[in-house]
Amino acid sequence: MSALNIALLQSDIAWENPDKNLEAFDQKLDQINSPCDLIILPEMFSTGFTMDARRHAQNMEGNSVSWMRNAARRKDAVICGSLIIEDEGKYYNRLIWMQPNGAHTHYDKRHLFRLAGEEKFYTAGTHQWIMHLKGWNICPLICYDLRFPVWSRRRKDFDYDLLVFVANWPEKRVFAWTQLLAARAIENQCFVAGVNRTGIDGNHHPYTGDSAMHDYTGKKISSFSSFEEKTEVFSLDIQEMKEFRQQLPFLNDADDFKLII
Repeated sequence: MSALNIALLQSDIAWENPDKNLEAFDQKLDQINSPCDLIILPEMFSTGFTMDARRHAQNMEGNSVSWMRNAARRKDAVICGSLIIEDEGKYYNRLIWMQPNGAHTHYDKRHLFRLAGEEKFYTAGTHQWIMHLKGWNICPLICYDLRFPVWSRRRKDFDYDLLVFVANWPEKRVFAWTQLLAARAIENQCFVAGVNRTGIDGNHHPYTGDSAMHDYTGKKISSFSSFEEKTEVFSLDIQEMKEFRQQLPFLNDADDFKLII
């Protein structure tokens, strides 16, 4: 099948309160009535963007990962979003890709946000990953990664159809968020989903959300409003995108490059 049904959950996040957040996301998931293949939650959806990694980290067998496993099974959909994970004595801002059968993969945030001191508390990831779902190739990334187009550049040995960004992107820089999501879609000729939180965090930073789905031309096809808690479901057509790429094969003229990590 060429269609992929995706739900984007734009939500407030209770500061450093996993129990309250998981309960709230349970309710939001229960309100999704249409079939979904993929459900996307914000960055650090169980805590908010906290630097208190030691106190709030869980391992891969912890309650939040178990919640994702149960939720994916209940909704019969892949669920992804990032959590604070402790792994072999290090802390990661880790996006988990949880399948309905309990199998999971993860991506560790590569670009840590120095303005908040994220690099002092978390370890940067070193690998890109392509997830596979219903014939689609999907690249999941996290928040600040959006500012670094080389990291997300689609190329012959790193090909994908959908680029996903989960985020805690604050209001005062939301113009960059909206523009860069469209730019990533245009330059890579792919669908782009950006899921951001709303509300005010424990550091008094407001978040408008402004989550978005862009098609492979860069056009926004979502209707999220600022500060609104909302879920939108999209049905994406891979065949139309492939035809567009064939008609306008811009990446055939792209420069080759090598990533040095």
